[in-house]
Amino acid sequence: MKTDRNNIDITTVIEPPGKWHFFDFSDFVRYHELLFFLTWRDVKVRYKQAALGIGWAVIQPIMQMVVFSFIFGRMGNFDSEGIPYPIFTFLGILPWNLFSKSLSSASNSMVKNAGLLKKVYVPRLILPIASILPNFIDFLIGFCILAVLIIYYGIAISWGMLVLIPLTALAMLSAVSVGLWLAAINVKYRDVKQVTPFLISLWMWITPVAYSSTEIPEGIWRYVYSLNPMVGVVNGFRWAIVGGKTPGETFFISTAVMLILLIFGLIYFRKTEAFFADIV
Repeated sequence: MKTDRNNIDITTVIEPPGKWHFFDFSDFVRYHELLFFLTWRDVKVRYKQAALGIGWAVIQPIMQMVVFSFIFGRMGNFDSEGIPYPIFTFLGILPWNLFSKSLSSASNSMVKNAGLLKKVYVPRLILPIASILPNFIDFLIGFCILAVLIIYYGIAISWGMLVLIPLTALAMLSAVSVGLWLAAINVKYRDVKQVTPFLISLWMWITPVAYSSTEIPEGIWRYVYSLNPMVGVVNGFRWAIVGGKTPGETFFISTAVMLILLIFGLIYFRKTEAFFADIV
């Protein structure tokens, strides 16, 4: 409560959202400075006192590409759809790292900002979003590596590569859709912090990062496999860069699953956020 210049008491009342009101874009407009501050804070903390600093964003995907190319491409002789295996696997690593890092950050966002939750009111949804955004910097660095690979292997530049923009958004939305569930559950059950790395590790092997989705038998198994939201994203990245067969209906299945997870994730997050400050 505060008093204006005419000594009239003015009370600001914060009410919970309506039953079906699970997203308010105006929150991001009103609290854009907080969103920027939290994002920039995470960026600085990530590279503070790191010997190689931002160089880790270069070393990690390159080492993954080398290891996958040797094990799956050379030793395993996996199908790479006629694409040089290094760039084939890098096109899986790039969106996957964006997704996995974002999911890990979002799942721990409520607990990490427990002090903020207990002291002042902030739209709870801002916290997982702010934790995800710093990972986009690593993605942009990885994209520069991809540009070098494109030039090295002589891949023609085309307008189709613009599809990478919505595909990148889909990768981040996929992380948000699952991250909201984990972030809300993590407030009450801290086991989530232990389960998330295992979940991400397992998830990678059911995503066509190091192998082609053509390895999965056609028919019902291919459709079941496409229930993984990242299948459509990874296949879309490869199609946008090197062309070939379009992702087709499997892409739409993956996107539909992501949207369903996102909608119900927002609903669950909104239903539980009122208790975050009490039990975090």
